[in-house]
Amino acid sequence: MIIEAKGLKKIYNHVPVVDDVDLLVPEGEVFGFLGPNGSGKTTVMRMLLGLVKTDGGDIKILGKSLEKNRLSILKEVGALIETPAYYGHLNAIDNLKIAATLRQIEDHSQIEKTLDRVGLTSSKHKKVKSFSLGMKQRLGIAMALLHQPKLLLLDEPTNGLDPEGIQEMRELIRDLPKKEGVTVFVSSHLLGEIDQVASQVGVIYHGSLLYQGQKNDLLASHGGTTVSVHTPEKDKVEQLLVMEGFHVQKSIRHKEDEIMITGPHVTKEVIVMLLQREGIQNYYVQEHHRTLEDAYMALIGGKGVAV
Repeated sequence: MIIEAKGLKKIYNHVPVVDDVDLLVPEGEVFGFLGPNGSGKTTVMRMLLGLVKTDGGDIKILGKSLEKNRLSILKEVGALIETPAYYGHLNAIDNLKIAATLRQIEDHSQIEKTLDRVGLTSSKHKKVKSFSLGMKQRLGIAMALLHQPKLLLLDEPTNGLDPEGIQEMRELIRDLPKKEGVTVFVSSHLLGEIDQVASQVGVIYHGSLLYQGQKNDLLASHGGTTVSVHTPEKDKVEQLLVMEGFHVQKSIRHKEDEIMITGPHVTKEVIVMLLQREGIQNYYVQEHHRTLEDAYMALIGGKGVAV
């Protein structure tokens, strides 16, 4: 595991904003850290970088204690937390030269390579103050990648970006583990963004970690597939499905002739075979694959949130 955190706590004004959080982040993947604004995401990330002192718990990064080895660990970690810092009157190359000097990087050929990695080669001589927000975000990531870290932490990297900038950021995040071997820990309150890039997810809510693990496992347990059946024989079909052990959703939002079925093994094919076996002739069956948002809302629904 590239990140191992146990029992993380942070208290502000007698209120726990991070409450006994355990984190295990595997190497070589994109880990999506999900939660609404104010849930503790940024505080946890600052704790992982040693920017915020913990009120309890232990952190290991790259197998080493953060408390005892912070400086050596940070040499192998890159981060973009909130707004990137840059000199607007300088171009991208000069900004990275300053970053290289601060990082004591003598090989300036790495600057060109890093600009290429983030897609800024064609704009490298432009003054940064003329950059779009998406380009500035990519420059911030370039600064974080300049020293070739093993771990990259990104806090809400798509905030304020236009659709084109969001797509570029997605591609960059997805490519880093595959092409560069960089583990990416990315936070967002936008579930669709994490769904697009992450293979592992953690869900934090009111400072408590509700889930962490494979995204597909979360989808299987709280998301998965829903099948709808439209039939004039609704009562008969509903009774049949219940007798066969399927979970039939009850909701006033469903149409009069509609039945919604959920479960880990529900598929359109299974339902159609059952209806045919029982001689039901007038029906229309549709399969709906539930999203990470569906799984997330189901997960936090038990925490007092209307879903």
